[in-house]
This record gives sequence, structure tokens and C-alpha cells, in this order.
Amino acid sequence: MPSLYATSDLHVTHRGNEPLLDHVRPESGEDWLLVAGDVAERIESIVETLSTLRERFAEVVWVPGNHDLWTTGRDDLALRGEERYRHLVGRCREIGVLTPEDEYPVWEHAGRPLTIAPMFLLYDYSWRTREAEDIPLEHALEQAREAGVVCTDEFFLHPDPYPSRQDWCAERLKITEARLAAIPGEHGTVLLSHWPLHRHPTAPLYWPEFAMWCGTTRTADWHLRYRAEVAVFGHLHIPRTTHADGVRFEEVSLGYPREWRKRARGPVPLRKIL
Repeated sequence: MPSLYATSDLHVTHRGNEPLLDHVRPESGEDWLLVAGDVAERIESIVETLSTLRERFAEVVWVPGNHDLWTTGRDDLALRGEERYRHLVGRCREIGVLTPEDEYPVWEHAGRPLTIAPMFLLYDYSWRTREAEDIPLEHALEQAREAGVVCTDEFFLHPDPYPSRQDWCAERLKITEARLAAIPGEHGTVLLSHWPLHRHPTAPLYWPEFAMWCGTTRTADWHLRYRAEVAVFGHLHIPRTTHADGVRFEEVSLGYPREWRKRARGPVPLRKIL
């Protein structure tokens, strides 16, 4: 029986993480792999890593994370925003890796058909602390800065050609909702995203202000509305299994060496989902 695996936040350019890629391997030639974003910050590193994984697994499905979409001076291709995303989609297609722009694959090895839905959604700053719920965004961001929290996305994740990351998020939500609504009603789903769909996984964040960069209130019921068997995501670097409304949520990130070295179980670069 084939297995469905997942990984996220491999951050292969961080010293100590690249050797762990060797542990991301299937048990059989029929196993599939879901990659929930943040492979690396440089396009060539992303493509090389995904190509290696595609050689090992029968199918690889990728969604972008914020680091994959960063535009930094260390990348030979200074593509920004939507152009960078579309370039990565094209490169993935060249190596046979599925993306949010491709036809959703169906996992046939469960009690019912499960459509695997890779989603690129972003965030819209709507996950606020209680103190910041009713104030303008610029004030909420200032409050976060005063607490010592500023996501690096503010410097490197450009929304071009959209006016803001919120506008880009709104467009991605519109596109994705239409595709999810078209999934056959008798299918369950495996919802794959970089950012969590539901806010509950952010509860352990050391800095609660960081939740602003982690998702959107508009996806709070998607695990129910779209009949999720499991929701798979990364971003938080808090790998664990949780549940909401009886639906399983799997945070599958590896994270940075400074994080996984503190854990008793050490690094976990691969998780079996089904």
C-alpha cells in the first residue's frame, strides 16, 4: 500500500539542514510527497532540491512558502512577486513537480477518493492579538515592532504587481475557492498549504504578534467546507498534530538547526500523513 508523506521548511541553505535531505526518502517506489513550502531562498536551490525529491518519489506536490518567494541580493534571478511565483511554477513543471496551478491529483488509497489540493494563499494580517483587533493595520504593525516582532517578509516578500500582500492574498483566495468548489462532492480532500488554514496552531507562538504573518480569518472553515481528511502545512516551525472540529491538522516543518537541535527527538524532516 503506497504512503503519503509530507515535509516543509527544509531551509536547505541553512548549515546543518542540507544533509537531512538524504533522510527524505520513500519506503516504496509508489509513495508520494507533499512539500509545504520554504525549501530555500534561491530559485536554483529550490529547483535542485525538488528535482532530487522527484527522483525519489512517485509524485511530488509543492506549494510556495514565504522564503521561496523572497527577492534577495543573493539570488541570481531578481524576480519579484507574481513573476517569481510563476517562474517557480514553470520550473516545477519542467521537473515533473505538481504546483497549485496544476490539476489536483487524487489519492486513491484511502476509504474514499481524496483530492490533494495544493494551495498558495498568503496572509492578510487579520490574525491579530486582542489588543490590536480594532486598530488600523499600521498601528498593529507598530505595536508588533514595539514588541520586537517584525517578519522579514516586510523587506523581501514583494507583492508585485498587486498593491499589497493583502491584495495578493485576496486574489489567491478567490482563485483557490473556485477550484476547491469544483472538487467532486464524493471526494474528501488533503488540503496542502504553507500557511495554516486555521488559527489554533499559532497558540504556542512565543510572540503572539507574529500570527499576523501566518494566515487569514477567511480560511477558518475551509477544513469543514471542503471536506478535509487532513490539513497539511508548515511555516510555524512547531511540528505537531492537532485537531479542529474533528479534522486533523499536521504541521510538518523541519525548521532551523537552532530549533530542532533543542528538541528531544531531534530533526524530523519527513512525516507520514496517510
